[in-house]
Amino acid sequence: MNAQTQRIRETLARDGTLAPARDRVLGQIVFCEGCCCGRTDNGFPPVPRDWIKHRWKVEKLNRSVQLTFSGCLGPCDLANVVCVILPEEMQWFGGLQETWQYDLLLDWAIASRDAGALIELPVELNRHRFERFAVSKSCEKSDCMRSPAPSRRFQDVFP
Repeated sequence: MNAQTQRIRETLARDGTLAPARDRVLGQIVFCEGCCCGRTDNGFPPVPRDWIKHRWKVEKLNRSVQLTFSGCLGPCDLANVVCVILPEEMQWFGGLQETWQYDLLLDWAIASRDAGALIELPVELNRHRFERFAVSKSCEKSDCMRSPAPSRRFQDVFP
């Protein structure tokens, strides 16, 4: 067991609250690289992964806006999907096809880092914005957003 796993177990054993060490992170961008996104062999536009990762590293952005490349985020009919995770919400973009669109997201992350706070996402991407999930009209926010009580403790699952 490594030191990080041990710290988590000890915190949970004390009924403590888990908190990430990176308390200055403002948000996160998740780029889909699943079954469709970036799959040029299937006729979809590329996701410039290496270029994004290089710029992210050069700009040292991961301390303020974390970068993640993920498996399938869905919906596959909007290939090249990006999810921007903010403290209050997630914003979804799909159908990104041009390098300049990815460049806008990088510029946004740089500007947010420099401001020390998240700034508004580029309006040029609004055409690519979509609502990821349907919300039931009968769903009251307080009921839908309430976290269920955990059924098992971490120690019970990972002894």
